[in-house]
Amino acid sequence: MQKIKYFLIVILFFLLGLILINQPSRNLNLENIKYVKIAGQEIKVDLALTKEARAQGLSGRKDLKENEGMLFVFERSGNYLFWMKDMFFSIDIIWLGEDMKVIYIKKDARPELYPEIYGSQEGKPDARFILEVVSGFSDKNNLKVGDGVEFY
Repeated sequence: MQKIKYFLIVILFFLLGLILINQPSRNLNLENIKYVKIAGQEIKVDLALTKEARAQGLSGRKDLKENEGMLFVFERSGNYLFWMKDMFFSIDIIWLGEDMKVIYIKKDARPELYPEIYGSQEGKPDARFILEVVSGFSDKNNLKVGDGVEFY
């Protein structure tokens, strides 16, 4: 009886360890994110952590490579709006929930459509993170709502 009890305790700790190991993005300090893995692709990201950095975004930048992006990190989930002011290239804008899943995708947001504003649309869950990548990324990689994302 004692051996069974000991064995069950060992199994419980083993399972708890597996659960904790498989939660890297939740334990990651958001300020240290360097990459986002989405649709099987690794994207090197610049972070927009402050109000000023989020307002600047990719504005003024001349281009964005296929494996680069910008990750906007917000303190809490909400319905965050984006525009293409002072942009020189088109992008896909991807809204991500607190659960690290894609909740909305705006494909091919184009600078010439400024001052059009993009949001995650009425009735969609609130976003905690927004990822901007080169236009066409979502279609090329078959990205869809519900897909998971990893930060590291």
